[in-house]
Amino acid sequence: MTHRISPPLLKAGLGHLWFVTLHPFNDGNGHIARAIGDLLLARADGSLQRFYSLSAQIQRERRAYYDILERTQKRSMDVTEWLAWFLDTLHCAIDQAQHSLDAVLTKSRFWQHWAATPLNERQMKLLNRLIDGFEGKLTSSKWAAIAKCSSDTALRDINELLARGVLRKTDAGGRSTSYVLNDLPE
Repeated sequence: MTHRISPPLLKAGLGHLWFVTLHPFNDGNGHIARAIGDLLLARADGSLQRFYSLSAQIQRERRAYYDILERTQKRSMDVTEWLAWFLDTLHCAIDQAQHSLDAVLTKSRFWQHWAATPLNERQMKLLNRLIDGFEGKLTSSKWAAIAKCSSDTALRDINELLARGVLRKTDAGGRSTSYVLNDLPE
């Protein structure tokens, strides 16, 4: 009789589920179950480095995690729904890591491109805010407030960056004038 070995990702999901279901300790079973799942995922990756965190994703989806555990444990112990949830959550964790990595690479490319451009601390601070996803529109008054400087200083900072091609004005003018990062050449 031959035994069929479960694929490594399914083993990770099952290892997590079985440990948390057995619940051998008074406290910490969830943490240990996530660690077991992460260990088995690391083995499945076959890599010394992982850039995603299933544990962090489970924390972000805590309510859904407890709901699926309860449904799985209190029903027939059919693990299909659990494994589907586990793999979907793993996919979300990988997507989140990809998003974070893309943001880091974008920031790195930006600063490599402008490395030779002289910038003051205020300019670097605001450029980092823009790269990181500034909410709303960056105006000279917002610049002044964030950089804790006068409106004249903010406008000088912005005009320097416009002249160097780091920033560009949006289409709206007058009192609605706002600024965005110029696209980097590919």
